[in-house]
Amino acid sequence: MQTEIIRLTDPCTGDDCCRILHKSGLEIRVMEMSGFSTAYAQFGTKFGSLHRRFRSGDDGTVTALPAGIAHYLEHKLFEKEDGDTAVLFDAFGASSNAYTDFDRTVYHFHTQQHFDEALALLLRFVQAPYFTPETVERERGIITQEILEFLDDPTDQCFHRMLGGLYRNLLFAPGVLGTAESIQAITPALLHECHRQFYNLHNMVLCCAGNVNVQQILDTADRVLAPAPPMTAQIIAPQEPDAPAEAFCTCQMPVGKTMFSLGIKSRPVSGTERLRESLLASLTLDILIGSAAPLYQRLLHEGLLGGTFDTDCFAGDGWFTVIAEGESDEPQAVMEAMFAERERLLTEKPDETLFAALKKAAYGDSILGMNHPEDACSAMTDAFIWECDSPFIRTELLAGLTVSDVQQCLLTRFRPENACLSVIAPE
Repeated sequence: MQTEIIRLTDPCTGDDCCRILHKSGLEIRVMEMSGFSTAYAQFGTKFGSLHRRFRSGDDGTVTALPAGIAHYLEHKLFEKEDGDTAVLFDAFGASSNAYTDFDRTVYHFHTQQHFDEALALLLRFVQAPYFTPETVERERGIITQEILEFLDDPTDQCFHRMLGGLYRNLLFAPGVLGTAESIQAITPALLHECHRQFYNLHNMVLCCAGNVNVQQILDTADRVLAPAPPMTAQIIAPQEPDAPAEAFCTCQMPVGKTMFSLGIKSRPVSGTERLRESLLASLTLDILIGSAAPLYQRLLHEGLLGGTFDTDCFAGDGWFTVIAEGESDEPQAVMEAMFAERERLLTEKPDETLFAALKKAAYGDSILGMNHPEDACSAMTDAFIWECDSPFIRTELLAGLTVSDVQQCLLTRFRPENACLSVIAPE
């Protein structure tokens, strides 16, 4: 396999990036940004907390993984025989970290100097696991402490209880970290097997932005990366019914005001369609109950909503959820008002002026989001995970959205029968 370079340009702004299909099997995405002194890099794999069952391409064996293993693997990759890799990044003047999400694990750094050396270190340490029974055992205490902090966080608990209420078969519970019990089943052999199967370069992406140069990145990749074998492991994803597991869940925690997270599930999609539907759902949420929407202003005036309120579209392989969450003494009344406003907008049509203003704001946010190295890297990583060739397609998709699309989104993605309201009440 020879390295192939594809240049992509945003027709709306003229920004460009390179999509490189490297001979090792790794996909590399680079956005050179003149005027920046900072360089940013992300090295990610399509392996996250939801990936709990897979079929091996070697012999067809199906393996069930303990909850939290993707996050555990992220932690352990930083530790090598000669110490913590983060210390080596510090020596180059680079700041490094990593995170695990439901559908990915990403390792990253940013620096203003020694970018080549830090990039080589990033590629090497992620591809070179070092696990011993002693180091794996030592990590249990650290991650158990993280789990306890997660269980004490009311915002996290409200959100994850909502997901648990919405989804019957997708393994959002018990969360990215797993449980104190599940991580006991994690062994060095299991970590090595997950790394072998999912840290295959054909399943990974390297994204770089800012004060970087395509050729220097290619030179580093050529020097560090060996060709990877074909990716053969297959994630086994459960089928998810339309109806939620439960419509309401609640618990008490030491909070000052009642918190809620309202989620509404709908048909999942993939690729470019997923990106379009996510942008449309976010715009629809803004029209329905965003800070500029009449409903939001009314609920604020009536005291049904406090100052803490947000909306989001949460989508991935096998799930699609619109979310409204915040603080309210009467979360049930907020939900009922939302669905009443949905009916009104389906009948009367959304305000054209408000739609145009919110669409322009979303369009501007999309363009500005590519003007910072870290945000540009995240956009390129998202595009890879979502199987979109170009990170610039967002602006094109936004430009094509109409008021009729918003009404269709309200009809199909905001069904009351597909909702779950999660509430955390004061003790």
